[in-house]
Amino acid sequence: MQPFSIVIHGGAGTILKEDMTPDLEKAYQQALDEALEAGYGVLEQGGCAVNAVKAAIVVLEDNLLFNAGRGSVFTKKGVQEMDAAIMDGKNREAGAVAAVRNVRNPIELAAEVMHNSNHVFLSGKGANDFAIKQGIKLEPDEFFFSQFRYDQWKAMRDSDNYSLDHTHQGLEELMKDKKFGTVGCAACDMEGNIAAGTSTGGMTNKKYGRIGDSPILGAGTYAHNTTCAISCTGHGEPFIKAVAAYDVAAHMEYKGMSLHDAMHEVVHTKLIELNGEGGMIGVDAKGNVAMMFNSAGMYRAMKNSSGEKFIGIYRD
Repeated sequence: MQPFSIVIHGGAGTILKEDMTPDLEKAYQQALDEALEAGYGVLEQGGCAVNAVKAAIVVLEDNLLFNAGRGSVFTKKGVQEMDAAIMDGKNREAGAVAAVRNVRNPIELAAEVMHNSNHVFLSGKGANDFAIKQGIKLEPDEFFFSQFRYDQWKAMRDSDNYSLDHTHQGLEELMKDKKFGTVGCAACDMEGNIAAGTSTGGMTNKKYGRIGDSPILGAGTYAHNTTCAISCTGHGEPFIKAVAAYDVAAHMEYKGMSLHDAMHEVVHTKLIELNGEGGMIGVDAKGNVAMMFNSAGMYRAMKNSSGEKFIGIYRD
């Protein structure tokens, strides 16, 4: 058995302590802790990295605080369209879905694509048809409704604007929380296998079937045992242009850089050159963990078999 570890994120952006109420801060910390422990529990019992990633992300998708699954934002048409991807670093098997509707846990559908479809990426109605065939749990539109997401959409639905800046009206308290809403996880199991997954509801008021980096392998999600497993969160377009997740792996493979240094180069140099704001989390096959962001904050947490545990929101 070798060291094992898990790291999660719940989005990055202009997340400032002065804008956060004590109750909401506590709610975010508790939500991150629940997801972290769900994934770590899988690893601790000898489970594989892919299953740990899926378990952690399901918890985040079920929480209204995060823009994924149940908490997904409204599109121009006033519905939720969700994206997700998962990748196994052991064999580079992967599954991804985009613009799916009414799927309670898009990360579970992405895993079904990986294991049972003979494909890698499904979208729209076809992905939903596959979800039904595989018995993936669906929910009515009402399940995905939250008042603060609706109010946020209502403020801009008659314009051509879209928003990456979310204003939460959560726990009866107002918080200005401008964040890039995505959730993700990367894990290294006892066997030294790694995996990553990412799930998102995308942009508020998005139109034309816009898809960001989250479900795109190499951009928002990537895993390969020889280098790293990465999940990104941020303004998706620059992350796609930078092929951000794979670029970390390339720096490790071709330049011999450590996980931390490779992520630092991509987040603080490559992405900034493209005006890309956000961050990423990662693990390598030795169980090392890194969390990197160039925004004011990133909801994040990690735990490893050496007894280290961390939950953070702000830059400091």
